[in-house]
Amino acid sequence: YGDQCERCGTSLSPKELINPVSVLSGQPPVMKETTHWFLPLEKYEPWLREYILQNHKDDWKANVYGQCKSWLDNGLHPRAMTRDLEWGVKVPLKNADGKVLYVWFDAPIGYISATKELRPNDWEKYWKQDDTRLIHFIGKDNIVFHCIIFPTILHAHGDYIVPDNVPANEFLNLEGDKLSTSRKWAVWLHEYLVDMPGREDELRYVLCATAPENKDNDFTWKDYQARVNNELVAVLGNFVNRTMVLTHKYFAGKVPAAKSLSEADIQLIDLMKTIPLRMSENMEQFRFREALSDYMELARAGNKYLADNEPWKAFATDPNRVATVLNLSLQVCHQLAQCGVAFLPRTCQRILQMLNSNELKWNDFIGKQLLTEGHQLNAASLLFKKVEDEEIQKQLDILHSNKIEVIKPVEEKSSIEKPESKATITYDDFSKLDLVIGVIEAAEKVKKADKLLQLHVNLGNETRTIVSGIAESYSPENIIGQQVCVVANLAPRKIKGIESCGMILMAEDENGKLKFIMPSEKIASGSKVS
Repeated sequence: YGDQCERCGTSLSPKELINPVSVLSGQPPVMKETTHWFLPLEKYEPWLREYILQNHKDDWKANVYGQCKSWLDNGLHPRAMTRDLEWGVKVPLKNADGKVLYVWFDAPIGYISATKELRPNDWEKYWKQDDTRLIHFIGKDNIVFHCIIFPTILHAHGDYIVPDNVPANEFLNLEGDKLSTSRKWAVWLHEYLVDMPGREDELRYVLCATAPENKDNDFTWKDYQARVNNELVAVLGNFVNRTMVLTHKYFAGKVPAAKSLSEADIQLIDLMKTIPLRMSENMEQFRFREALSDYMELARAGNKYLADNEPWKAFATDPNRVATVLNLSLQVCHQLAQCGVAFLPRTCQRILQMLNSNELKWNDFIGKQLLTEGHQLNAASLLFKKVEDEEIQKQLDILHSNKIEVIKPVEEKSSIEKPESKATITYDDFSKLDLVIGVIEAAEKVKKADKLLQLHVNLGNETRTIVSGIAESYSPENIIGQQVCVVANLAPRKIKGIESCGMILMAEDENGKLKFIMPSEKIASGSKVS
């Protein structure tokens, strides 16, 4: 878009764009002299090298550090902090009429002003005290702004702390395609809560388990179903429920006394000490997926311990052993309820309610067996229920029925033939055609097809991608903004394995060069041809 590449993050001058045209008018931009205010990044490059490359080489995520290093290795240049726009925050200087602040100059300053709004009497301690840590949780497309531009502004001022860490995530896709609210390719939270009532924690769990912490990842409804059924239901929920039910059955819902300990008992007690410590370390380093994996390791260990000891079989012959097994299982349930609050807050509160216990601070429960002999438990209840195939299919149907196709390519015949006389048709035959005016918003060549271009065509209420055999007549960069006439109701057809859902109307001159069929004057996209 003339400022920064959305794919690689490279900063661009509009002068570097090849054959740029307006997607609104189809016309090339006109260069004009103007005045801007610049942030002299090159002046602060030595400080940035020390701040990032030396001080945070070991504690920043590799993807964040690597992107910053690439910027610094390529050399920093002054970057304009103003824009010629009618909307935005006006530049508060003389001779700055019509100038507004660049959004990534202004927006981070909003972090500070928001703190001042919320904490008017002590906001400065959040931004100016050395014992305060500033952490930016962002996506990878905003790394440069939070690691280079905003820190430079803070450092140049001199009175503010700079970010201590920027644990940026990569991108999370949805069913193999990029999330897009404009294309309605998204899972809307308010709709999820209606369709999946009471399952807030299940979604939190799956999103954390699939979080793109180090590389792009994919959320799929089938994976959601598998993780809920195979992990939350079959492991965590099963373990807690069986432990509670057996304690009520054999010991009237009171915590039994642990007798002599076996080697397996001691191993389980050790896990209750070590796993929360590992979780703590991983969370401190912003490795939330690993922390969640640690949490489920403890749940699996408890589930296996219970299954291996089979208290439902052993009670008749060795009730003391069953007492020990259920005591330790309850202690594991308590640890799970305490250290899982960050991931499964509602679930952990339900476990604590069943255990007749309260939430504790982290250091007050790690490795401690706090459920004493004779402690009365509350009634057991199921924590999770299985997700059925019908529920998943419903979500997939909703997703695909709402999607607006913009990205996937479609194709028509690559060969362009001389027009031939056709058989006479009636008016009714002609009226069957749905001819619509559209505008080409993007274009690119089709790989291994010299005559084909992929055209993303806006038809007013939707955008389609049509592959047309016009590459020998037009270059992709020269037809952005071009108005075209589209056969919108052409039956889909598979060409090279790709479904085509429309056709661009063209005329061919005596030299075989193709020309667009278009209105004599600009007209709104979606206008019907009759």
